[in-house]
Amino acid sequence: MSKKFRVQIEFDQCKGCGRCVLACPKQLLKIGSKLNIQGYAAAYYVGEGCIGCGGCFFQCPEPGAVTVYEEVED
Repeated sequence: MSKKFRVQIEFDQCKGCGRCVLACPKQLLKIGSKLNIQGYAAAYYVGEGCIGCGGCFFQCPEPGAVTVYEEVED
């Protein structure tokens, strides 16, 4: 059984710098058009396929804005 991962981006903490988007080898992150509470167009996760590499997490300059989770089946 292969492991599954997902990315969670805290919408109001993201400053839309795009570093996570560039770091994702699977191109699963995009910059949206909706502005957050800080006035930035925040990044978002577009769906399945995350490999859990953590590139987005390590590139993000905002502590706690990006988290990579391993999905665990019950």
